[in-house]
Amino acid sequence: MSTVNPRTSQQDKQITENDPRWAAVLARDATADNQFVYAVKTTGVYCRASSSSRLPRPENVEFFANATDAEAAGYRPSKRAAADQTSVFAQHVILVAEACRQIEQADRLPSLNQLADNVGLSPYHFHRVFNAITGLTPNGYARAHRARKMREHLSRPGSITNALYEAGFNSNSRFYEASDTMLGMKPSDYRAGGVNNDIRFAVGECSLGSILVAQSERGVCAILLGDDPNTLVRNLQDKFSNANLMGGDADFEQLIAKVVGFIEMPAIGLDLPLDLRGTAFQERVWKALREIPVGSTASYAEIAQRIGAPTSFRAVAQACGANWLAVAIPCHRVVRSDGNLSGYRWGVERKRQLLEREAKP
Repeated sequence: MSTVNPRTSQQDKQITENDPRWAAVLARDATADNQFVYAVKTTGVYCRASSSSRLPRPENVEFFANATDAEAAGYRPSKRAAADQTSVFAQHVILVAEACRQIEQADRLPSLNQLADNVGLSPYHFHRVFNAITGLTPNGYARAHRARKMREHLSRPGSITNALYEAGFNSNSRFYEASDTMLGMKPSDYRAGGVNNDIRFAVGECSLGSILVAQSERGVCAILLGDDPNTLVRNLQDKFSNANLMGGDADFEQLIAKVVGFIEMPAIGLDLPLDLRGTAFQERVWKALREIPVGSTASYAEIAQRIGAPTSFRAVAQACGANWLAVAIPCHRVVRSDGNLSGYRWGVERKRQLLEREAKP
């Protein structure tokens, strides 16, 4: 049986010395700082190309495309790299804030190249920086901003036609194509507080206390947990203040039984059509939460990494808190980086019980 011999240090040295990135390290080339980082196997740290640190032996060097990849491989930033990251991040926040203002003030969304050129970054680098800081692509941010403007203008007196033009739409057809996704209903129904929306609901009991399940025409729109069933109903009424709330019939009772069954025995799984009503960022977070397997957990920072917004862990926590679909969107599976439980909309003790049940084989 043949075996593959590991590379020798001399071979590692030759590979590094032949890599053009090594020449940038030797020259301490600041123009290469945004192109890669180099890690030192003997110290476990990584640096930027322009680092003034003592140069390592080339056979001990490993290159990575960015700091995120280096940290994923187990390296930590050098003191200089950590300071640089803080400074660079602050600069990027200013640049992204300026780009956001440009998007918000523009009659038509500027192209990616235009936005990048205005802040002095390459399109690829700008797209990556914008996503990391806001949790959205520039197009996603523009859609979210337009949706916010749409809601604001529909809340004011005036015609729907005026509202659509104020929100930045230049035709009725584009507006109505987007309105269902942005509002979850027709614009006229949104203006009336959801008055034409039928929402069926039922209240039951489970081992975690009272539970309310509500369903619109699009899918399950609320799963609430609590101690008092009357409070849960009032919460639903506040959320859908002008919708037509109706008690569920016998068939609907089967839906609530399905949710209760999942709470009691998580291994059976839960697959429901959901009516998600959140921002573009919130829905990205909720999608990532639904991908956490039963019996597993993830930290807020890990979820931020998974959605491509590694610095947005606080926004991830806020998206978890905005979740109205207990257990169907399993925000209870998100914990702090140290493994300890953090806040939960329906109480930390319920979170603990859910995780303990899911951990059982």
